[in-house]
Amino acid sequence: MSYKKIAVAIDFSDQSKRAFHRAINIAIENDATLQLAHVVDTKSFGSIAAYDLKYAEKLKEKSVSDIENYKNEAKAAGVKNVEVFVGEGSTKTILTQLLDVDLIICGATGYNAIEKMLIGSVAERIVRQAKYDVLVVRS
Repeated sequence: MSYKKIAVAIDFSDQSKRAFHRAINIAIENDATLQLAHVVDTKSFGSIAAYDLKYAEKLKEKSVSDIENYKNEAKAAGVKNVEVFVGEGSTKTILTQLLDVDLIICGATGYNAIEKMLIGSVAERIVRQAKYDVLVVRS
C-alpha cells in the first residue's frame, strides 16, 4: 500500500520529534504529502473564558511559529509537499478526524502525562478511533 497523505502529531516533545523523523522517511518513500498537525488543547484550560481565549491565541501563535521549523526541516530532508495544521480544542478528537489522511504517525507519549494517567493517552485514542492507519513511534 502506498500512502498519499501522512499526518504526524506534533506536541514538541522528544517522542513527537522521533515520530516526525519517522514521518519524514515514510513521506519520502511514498512521495506523499506530509501534514504537520498540532492541537492547542483548550480542553485542559481552566474556567475563566477571557483568559482562556487570550492564552489559547498566544499558544497557537507560538505553535505556528515553532512548527515552521519542522516544516523547513522536512523540506530540507526532501519532502516535496509539507502542510501545516494548527487547531484548537480536544487533541484526541481533532487528531482522529483529520481529513484526507491515509496514515497518522504519533509518539507513544507526549507532554501531557497527567491526562495519560487519568483518561488514557492521545496515542491510545488515535489507535482506537482513527479511520486511517496509525503508526505509534516508541523511543
